[in-house]
Amino acid sequence: MTSVRRPSHRRSARLTAAVLAAGLATAGAIAGAGPAAAQDAPPANGATATLGGLTIKDTAIVHGDSGDSEIGAGLFEMAVDQGGSIQTYCIDFGNPTQPEAKYQEVAWSSSSLQNNPDAGKINWILQNSYPQVDDLAALAEKAGAGELTENTAAAGTQIAIWRFSDKVNVEAKDPEAEKLADYLEAGAEAIEEPAASLNLGPTAVSGKSGEKLGPVTVNTDAASANLSLSPEAESAGVKVVDADGKALTSAADGAEVFLDVPSGTPDGSATLTAEATTQVPVGRAFAGVGEHAKSQTQILAGSSDTTVTAQATATWASEGPIPALSADKNCAKGGVDVTAENKGDQPFSFELAGESHTVAPGESKTVLVEVAEDQAYEITINGDDGFSEKFTGVLDCETAGNDTPAPSEPSPASAGGSAGGDDAGDDGGDLANTGGSSATPVIAGVAIGLVVVGGATVFLLRRRAGGGADAA
Repeated sequence: MTSVRRPSHRRSARLTAAVLAAGLATAGAIAGAGPAAAQDAPPANGATATLGGLTIKDTAIVHGDSGDSEIGAGLFEMAVDQGGSIQTYCIDFGNPTQPEAKYQEVAWSSSSLQNNPDAGKINWILQNSYPQVDDLAALAEKAGAGELTENTAAAGTQIAIWRFSDKVNVEAKDPEAEKLADYLEAGAEAIEEPAASLNLGPTAVSGKSGEKLGPVTVNTDAASANLSLSPEAESAGVKVVDADGKALTSAADGAEVFLDVPSGTPDGSATLTAEATTQVPVGRAFAGVGEHAKSQTQILAGSSDTTVTAQATATWASEGPIPALSADKNCAKGGVDVTAENKGDQPFSFELAGESHTVAPGESKTVLVEVAEDQAYEITINGDDGFSEKFTGVLDCETAGNDTPAPSEPSPASAGGSAGGDDAGDDGGDLANTGGSSATPVIAGVAIGLVVVGGATVFLLRRRAGGGADAA
């Protein structure tokens, strides 16, 4: 259990949000010092993985304004952090990938698919082509093609996806792969978004000690998920229970769980972790996180049995305002939704994006902080008695330019490999082979730099104020 200083119940909590982002006019002063909860990436929800490379590929020809270019197209491999592996295709042609980028499973609404009317057709392609269909002879017969290899089948599938994800004017160099791409494009039908492999919602709850905090709903395609609390919370007697108060160590899809905090437990917080073994559903989107937030967005094509996790935080106190704060990208509205829920017995007041807000006991309020596309953001909420919580990230909701492939010269994102040319079978340049204009590495570098600069600014100001920040 981690002790958290909370807003005083003797006076309203005054909060300041600082949004540090290039191109944004919104900026707030970082004031005060004390314990802080820093979320440099969203809470774990589903699979997290590290990018390997473009392993099964062939050549694609991109027809751009400046002429034709040849690039590699096919399947990426990723290693799931808790064990297992996944295969993905690109759905963000204009951005390069970053070496060993960290990725997290996300909903379509939090990716470049959020406003794409053809997202369901991409899912159909994934379900009806390689590697889900591994009988290449049967696949070739359906497509009216001759012989297909794994490489040409992967390339044809990726090219069909690009035509829907990025509206790219692209074709396969191999005639049989091109027939497959045309077949998939013509036959695609809308299929709904698959459910998450595992998530918990909401990701933050609060309440008084002596009560059950929640509910938190478990969503998973596995048979069940194991549940655990941080050791400190368990030592304090906090338990995971159902609505009737029965202790739980696992829960099935749709189950509502609570944290039972004994009366008299010192004010504090705990992390609820769910873990399951499953195959990540085909069609789930994967977005870069942290310093890799601008790495090329991917979509799942195949999965081994993998270990997936999800987390939620719970905060409790004996009296006063008891806020639970969360932040979610809102791609449809171009910003970040900051939600404050108050389960205390005093109002919770704060200022965010230049406006003052108050959340009455038992109520919640969501405030949209507008963020420009491709911009790094840092939203820090500070309150009386040292309360502080920070949310950072990059808003990456749209695809980049779609008529220029990855640069022929090495870029910072390609780790020194060639991003184009006709050597689609070579090992070099895998990480940038599926697209990226010459501007995107600069954008990615600027975004990452802003996160670093923003973090350094917060650190220095807090040092001057005589306090520190504890990452959660």
